[in-house]
Parts: sequence; structure tokens; C-alpha cells
Amino acid sequence: MTAPTAPVVTGLGICAPTGIGIEAHWSSVLAGKSGIGRIGRFDPSPYPVRHAGQVPGFDATGSVPSRLIAQTDHWTHLALGAGEAALADSGADLTAVPEYEMAVVTSSSSGGTEFGQKEMTALYQHDPSWVGAYQSIAWFYAATTGQLSIRHKMRGPCGVLACEQAGGLDAIGQARRLVRRGSRLVVTGGTDASLCPYGLTAQLTTGRLSTVQDPERAYVPFDAAASGHLPGEGGAILVLESAEAAAGRGADTRYGRVLGYAAGFDPAPGSNRPRALRRTAEQALADAGLAPSDIDVVFADASGVPADDRDEAEAITAVFGPRGVPVTAPKTLTGRLYGGGAPLDVATALLALREGVVPHTAHIRDLAPGLDLDLVTGAPRELPLRHALVLARGHGGFASALVLGR
Repeated sequence: MTAPTAPVVTGLGICAPTGIGIEAHWSSVLAGKSGIGRIGRFDPSPYPVRHAGQVPGFDATGSVPSRLIAQTDHWTHLALGAGEAALADSGADLTAVPEYEMAVVTSSSSGGTEFGQKEMTALYQHDPSWVGAYQSIAWFYAATTGQLSIRHKMRGPCGVLACEQAGGLDAIGQARRLVRRGSRLVVTGGTDASLCPYGLTAQLTTGRLSTVQDPERAYVPFDAAASGHLPGEGGAILVLESAEAAAGRGADTRYGRVLGYAAGFDPAPGSNRPRALRRTAEQALADAGLAPSDIDVVFADASGVPADDRDEAEAITAVFGPRGVPVTAPKTLTGRLYGGGAPLDVATALLALREGVVPHTAHIRDLAPGLDLDLVTGAPRELPLRHALVLARGHGGFASALVLGR
């Protein structure tokens, strides 16, 4: 049996702390320009974490209908803006594609926490009559998928993956599965936005946020001074199409191919069984039909929690050998974006493949002792790139890996 043709990414839409749009984001990544600063959506003074990655200059009125602005959360506004940009970038004529052959699959971690906090405050300070009807849908983690589907009349098998940071790769993996099963075009990826008191308090309970007050030293994965991560908002939306459909309409913007995907889940703590990331990466390579030597760059999950960094470094070393492949984590410029983080990594990896440049990991000074990684730091590295492996893990044990081809 002939293996199905790998689907192609024909459009990208980016709303990230590093900028809005492909060029703004890519320029920031290459320059090491951080999008992390003091939280501006509320006063963070009472909290131990006061910095985060925030999307600069985003105006929902430019890409979101006014009625939807009132009905949905900031997280959905970012996705609708990125979705519009991705579809425009793809050049696809949606009127030429049957509605049931288009689908939407996104990732979400927190849902509409800012909207939810506003409505819960109204409830607690007043009474139920003060709570708006849209609370019932705006907080829901599937709201972004639903709004994209409705807005663009995509009636195929839509869905949402709620696997924290790993969910972004899971959504793209599901989109690939749908294309293989007959969907001609799938909007996928994800965003997140939980920079409100309620959202930050929930994140603090994990114990994984860094309380270092210097924003350039708070999130330094694989560094000897690693102390956790900073949160962020935003992400990326991608348009995934079957290679045949894209070729049939003469698409000339093909960022790359989704070649392989796998997902795993860590065993229970104390079980003495190995964590899932290594075998997940190996399964993704096998799914792509590639050997470790075929991979030219790894975009790391880069937790920033020392124990997780060590586990990831050991997994990468076990698969590729000591310093066997360039490794990078551009997310030090954005913070961890949860449901939007892995899609942004995929978008950045696709741009890296296209341009033949491995972005560097900013703010790293000294690699933690015992980590045998070829971590790209200091400046981008020009290399002939064919394939990239993107890794992601989600709080609670999720692990995912995606293989991309130029």
C-alpha cells in the first residue's frame, strides 16, 4: 500500500509577543528581541510573577467583528486574527471548497479565563442577573474552534485538544489525520491568553513559574540558573491542506510538510518507569519514515524547570547522541504560551526550514552541568535544513512530537 502524501502547510498567521504577522515575528526571533515585559493587562504588583509575554499592539477591531468582540475572550480574539491572516496567506478560495471538506482543530489550555473572571466578579459582587449570557460560551475551551468554524463555514469534523503545551502539536497531528481521511483544508494551531489575576493565580499553583524579577533571567531553560518559566499569550494558526488540493489550485506558498507525529503520556510518579518524551520522539521519527540522522534541528519543549530540562536533554541525547543535533528554544523570547506555544514553535520551525537558519535561544549564559546538548545560543546559525523535530510537553504528563519537512 502506498503511504499517503504528507499534507502541506500553505498559510501561517501569527499573533505572538514577538510580533503580529510572519515578518515581525521572524525578525524578532532572529534579532533575539524579547516580547517579555511587565504585565500590563492588570496590576501585577501583589503577585510573585510580574512579567509575561504579551502581544504588542493587538487591536481586535481590525480582524474580529464587533459582535464577537463582546461575545468572546481575548484568547479567541487572538485566534480569529491569526486565522484571518493564515487564510489570507494561504490564498485559498474557501468558496471553491465544499463546506464539509473543511475543518478546524485547535488547542486550548486555559479557555476564556479573563472573560470568566469578569463574569464571576459580577456574580460575587452583585447577583446572577449581572452575569452575561455569553459567559456560557466564551470561557469554553472549544470556543475558538467553534467561532473559526462558524465564521468561515467550515463544517467538517472540527475539534479541540486540551493537553496544555503539548496540545498544540496534538491539534496539528489531528489536522494531519483529517487531511489523510479526506478533508481538503484544515485550520489548526492555537492561541492562549490567561494574563488576568484569576489566570495567573491558577498558574502559580503548579509551582513551575519563575519568580526571578529580571525578565531576561527568569526563563532560561537548560541554563545552570533555570528556575521555571514565565507565562505568555498568543500563538499561531496554520492552514493545512492535502498536497493534491494545494497543487490543484496552484498554491505557491508551501512552508513545509507535516511528515510525522506521535503522542505519549508519562507514567505515574514513583513508578520507576521512564518518562514518555524519548519514545514519543522516536515514534514520530518512525511515523515519518526518518532516521535520527535525517533531523537537522530540534525545537525543544524547554520547560525551564531543572528536572524537566534534564529529562528532555537526556531524551534528545539518547535519540541523537551527545551534541548530535542543533537544539533551540526561541520561546525564551515569548514565555510559554501553553495552547499557543507549540503552534508558534511549528511556525518558527517552518520559517527556519525555509530560510536555512536555526534561531538561537536567547538569554542563556551557562549550560547546566551534565547536559550534553548542542544548544544554539548567542546568534542564529545558518545551516542547510531538511527536517525539524518539534517537542512539546504539557503539565500533568502529556508529551508530543511533530516532524516537519522542507
